[in-house]
Amino acid sequence: MVPRYSRPEMVEIWSQQNKFKIWFEIEAYACEAMAELKIIPKEASKSIWKAKDLIFDVEKIDEIEKKTKHDIIAFLTFLGQHIGENSRFLHQGMTSSDVLDTCFNIQLVRASDILISELKFLLASLKKRANEFKYVVCMGRSHGVHAEPTTFGLKLAQAYSEMSRNLKRLLLAQDEIRTGAISGAVGNFATIDPFVEQYVCDALNLVPEPVSSQIIPRDRHAAFFSALAITASSIERVSIEIRHLQRTEVLEVEEFFSEGQKGSSAMPHKRNPVLSENLSGLSRLVRMSVIPSLENVALWHERDISHSSVERAIGPDTTITLDFALNRLTNVIEKLIVYPENMAKNLNRFKGLFKSQTILLELTQKGLSREKAYEVVQRNAMKTWMQGTEFIDEIKSDSELSGIISDKEIEDIFLKKPHLEHIDYIFERVFD
Repeated sequence: MVPRYSRPEMVEIWSQQNKFKIWFEIEAYACEAMAELKIIPKEASKSIWKAKDLIFDVEKIDEIEKKTKHDIIAFLTFLGQHIGENSRFLHQGMTSSDVLDTCFNIQLVRASDILISELKFLLASLKKRANEFKYVVCMGRSHGVHAEPTTFGLKLAQAYSEMSRNLKRLLLAQDEIRTGAISGAVGNFATIDPFVEQYVCDALNLVPEPVSSQIIPRDRHAAFFSALAITASSIERVSIEIRHLQRTEVLEVEEFFSEGQKGSSAMPHKRNPVLSENLSGLSRLVRMSVIPSLENVALWHERDISHSSVERAIGPDTTITLDFALNRLTNVIEKLIVYPENMAKNLNRFKGLFKSQTILLELTQKGLSREKAYEVVQRNAMKTWMQGTEFIDEIKSDSELSGIISDKEIEDIFLKKPHLEHIDYIFERVFD
């Protein structure tokens, strides 16, 4: 976790204090269930719940762990010092993974609640700005080279559609991670009644893991972190688009530049797309959790702890970073400055060359083979490309096209705006 890229609500989920609180709730609810089964006295369960408002002394627990070399035992030792005699009923028939895995999934569920909320804010912003620039024409590019016109609204609609899929993935990932396990040393309930697991899961809004060996299977976590990584890649796709469009030679959009903001320490004229560049970097941080989470799936027999150190890092780091990135991208989109006049200027920079395909298709309709039509159109296009002439003039003056297509027909082609004809249709598919 880097404080610079962290927001308080998400950080709190991963705090030691919150983790110990969840551990306590798992243990206390387990005792409550065992009291229902008359395995332990009900009064004992009630006395354990008296510690629900306990402020956990993190330093003290860490000090105990230095001796025990075991985090759960250190926690239980500390808890026992405050509960007293009835603390002997804590952790009955349970193993440390019951607490650790169930807690980890609770934290991931709560973290994903925030991520889902942030993603919905981003979607709302993308929808608003997509409709704002629905018919604002700009040049579409393939390989970074001018292709054919599109609209800036359509670019944002594409981002909206992609982020909508990410929302579905996050909801599915959250559902998949919403499991808990209180099944004992090798997961076969030899030392604890399945009722306890069901009781704890119900109390904490989880679903019992169908079969957990000793740990909750890590394919669930691999799917979860993969969903986060795909979302991060979508964030980077949008940020790269903004970075390109803010280049001086293009300048079709620009990140908001606030009063007093500085672009460069050396060059006072600079207004850099630093937020979008930052988002590209943050996206890499989120994606780096994927391979470790996949490698966590294959553990020895019923359990080993090779996954533990990994998850202590990627759990907080990935969710905190993605939360920050989603919030940052929403702010970038909300405040994005758009320059339609520059879009129009860039559109006309190459003298109508983007009409090459339309001319090609019309010539095939007139009877030319596709190969011949391509040859003729390309020949004239290259003159415009190299000499800066008007493409329409080159087409009109080509002797090979005499008698095949009239000047009037050529002019009509150049006047048409087919790139706008189906924008409403696409928007209906995306937003309705």
